[in-house]
Amino acid sequence: MPRYRRGWASDGGGRRHGHHTGLTIAMLEPVLLMLVRQQPQHGYTLLSELEGLGLTTVHPSVVYRILRELEGLAWIESSWDTSQTQGPPRKVYTLTPEGDSALRNWQDELDKVQKLIDLVNRANQPGKGV
Repeated sequence: MPRYRRGWASDGGGRRHGHHTGLTIAMLEPVLLMLVRQQPQHGYTLLSELEGLGLTTVHPSVVYRILRELEGLAWIESSWDTSQTQGPPRKVYTLTPEGDSALRNWQDELDKVQKLIDLVNRANQPGKGV
């Protein structure tokens, strides 16, 4: 089930990281679940995927904090990839059945929000009403 949190756009001292909004930060949870559902991935790869989606202003520490929280909820799990011949082992994140269920709940909620966005957009078009 989607959880809404306060304070993600801030570092706790009132300073914002980058130019992202609270909505952008809140969307990281379902986006990360979706990316991990597509295939197990390293944190660094997930950061690259987020950049590819246009989420370039989100600080990596925020992403890793969300990954830890998702792991604490048992929505994702991690294991160490030791097959790399160079460099330290990396954590690989995979989606759990609970995470798949949470992502489906997110998708249902986002469908509802999309309908509201469409309604607002239609109402704001010249000559259109609700």
